[in-house]
Amino acid sequence: MRLLPIAAIPFVLIACTAAQPGNSQETANGADGLPFTVTPVADFDAPWSMTFLPDGRMLVTEKAGKLILLSADGKTKTEVSGVPAVDSAGQGALKEILLAPDYAKSKRVYFSFSEAGQGGKGVVLARAVLTGGATPALTQVERLFQAAPYVEGSGHYSGRIAFAPDGKHLFFANGERQKFDPAQDPKSTLGKMLRLTLDGKPAGDPGLTAKGFHPAVWSYGHRNLLGIAFDSAGNLWEQEMGPKGGDEVNLVLPGRNYGYPIVSDGDHYDGRDIPDHSTRPEFEAPKVSWNPAISPGGLIAYSGKMFPQWKGDLFIGGLSSQALIRVDVNGTSAAKGDQWSMGARIREVEEGPDGAIWLLEDGGRGSEGRLLKLTPVK
Repeated sequence: MRLLPIAAIPFVLIACTAAQPGNSQETANGADGLPFTVTPVADFDAPWSMTFLPDGRMLVTEKAGKLILLSADGKTKTEVSGVPAVDSAGQGALKEILLAPDYAKSKRVYFSFSEAGQGGKGVVLARAVLTGGATPALTQVERLFQAAPYVEGSGHYSGRIAFAPDGKHLFFANGERQKFDPAQDPKSTLGKMLRLTLDGKPAGDPGLTAKGFHPAVWSYGHRNLLGIAFDSAGNLWEQEMGPKGGDEVNLVLPGRNYGYPIVSDGDHYDGRDIPDHSTRPEFEAPKVSWNPAISPGGLIAYSGKMFPQWKGDLFIGGLSSQALIRVDVNGTSAAKGDQWSMGARIREVEEGPDGAIWLLEDGGRGSEGRLLKLTPVK
């Protein structure tokens, strides 16, 4: 791990121009320049997710299984002990990290991670109490839920978490683990959006439960769900990687079948055709899809004041596209907005307490694993 943060010197990227890794020079914002200044804050080893503490410090997960507590100024990193064993092979990682809705009182954090177990590998939802000052630790670790079944392979875990507006439930994304058919299997949680109580008890769509589905299933027919977020109106949005093309943004509705692997706007990697969504209207179609792929990473529904022109819109990190992507949201409709080249794979997008947009580079295939802060151009 590189322990020293990159100096927080602002620079501005030019739209559709790849930024050179490590560039910390301020560049003039031309007529087609980006509408934000990009400030590198810190450097990580393959980061995956982040969240803010009330005092401005940040928790950042790293793929190999480390949880890092970063000071508010980005200058000090401290490893948090007590993280369970993580199987980080392939797409495995220490994944999502979020503060509990009652964090101010309970000091609990919720997180997800991939592990090896009976039958193969799977993704786990857990929670713990964050303790300590100079020596932070996860204590009272509780396993709340795990994907079913565990299967061989190291892909498409998903593992994203979102707390429901009702304060009583959370949503937990389970990928189909590159096994295709489990996304349509009612007994499996793979390829599904799950709803659970805050204690991890199944609380899926009653209509699906009555049909014999696993009691946690809220929606199904998903592939690799790598971002979920509620907007201010209480709508649940989700983005997922399609196969060869066909990346999607979906409005998640209870009991709906989103069609994978029966339909997709992409094709199999070996070139075999998958029928498009338009051929099977009984399946819930994406609000937006991309061909060629953008390889979506994290997702937020922006609610801040720093970029008022984008309030309510979705922001997605792009991996293979090395981009930040904005999706224009109007109620329950969505359309493609901007796609800004960032010159690196973007794994995570987060909104800061002041409305700044924060990004984590993936740390793979040439990207440096930096934490970046985006603020309006002055």
